[in-house]
Amino acid sequence: MAWRCSGRTNADLIANMHAARIITTERVHEAMAKVDRANYVMHKTEAYEDSPQSIGHGATISAPHMASLGILNAVVLTYLFTVQHAHAIEHLLDYLGPGKRVLDVGSGSGYLCAVLHHLVPGGVVVGIDHIPELVDRSKGNLRQDGLGSALDKGYTDLAPYDAIHVGAAAPTIPQQLIDQLKSPGRMFIPVGTFAQQIMQVDKDENGKVTKKNLMGVMYVPLTDAERQKRGY
Repeated sequence: MAWRCSGRTNADLIANMHAARIITTERVHEAMAKVDRANYVMHKTEAYEDSPQSIGHGATISAPHMASLGILNAVVLTYLFTVQHAHAIEHLLDYLGPGKRVLDVGSGSGYLCAVLHHLVPGGVVVGIDHIPELVDRSKGNLRQDGLGSALDKGYTDLAPYDAIHVGAAAPTIPQQLIDQLKSPGRMFIPVGTFAQQIMQVDKDENGKVTKKNLMGVMYVPLTDAERQKRGY
């Protein structure tokens, strides 16, 4: 079970996910080991629990095992949302590497942006969210984690992206995000309302789009700032 991956330290947490075969590649193991989750949560004593935690304003930092499933030299952060991690990184890994461009929609605490930073050397990670308070906090988190020099001053449209991660559930797959995928490129996105699934959206070199259902999940909804602050 996922909660068995909890540890007393960040190294324990990552090692337990590796032992449970949630993290299956050395690149993901190394990248996640470089990012101390304690710098991104509100309650440091709970940093290494493999469970989602509130980061305020109706947003959460996802359970670490959800990060390795989907993955800054330069990173642009403006609006930030929720994060989903280890599974996402594993599924996006083929599209992450030197010079790649990644979009993280709903990047919340900045944790996943930090992990992605170590997987796209010389590339760019754009983290976006619509809660200004979370944007400011995430920037502080990244500076605390030693990534202040990687922060850009504002958002720049860098589409198309090699990989797109979405950290909240959309009722349907937004065509605007498919349009921003590079050919080839991949998106990892939760889709649905009551019944939700992680969808892997691939665009090949000819622009053909295919969709694959990966697993059932339960994410917070992708919504506007006012509804999020009201608790959806």
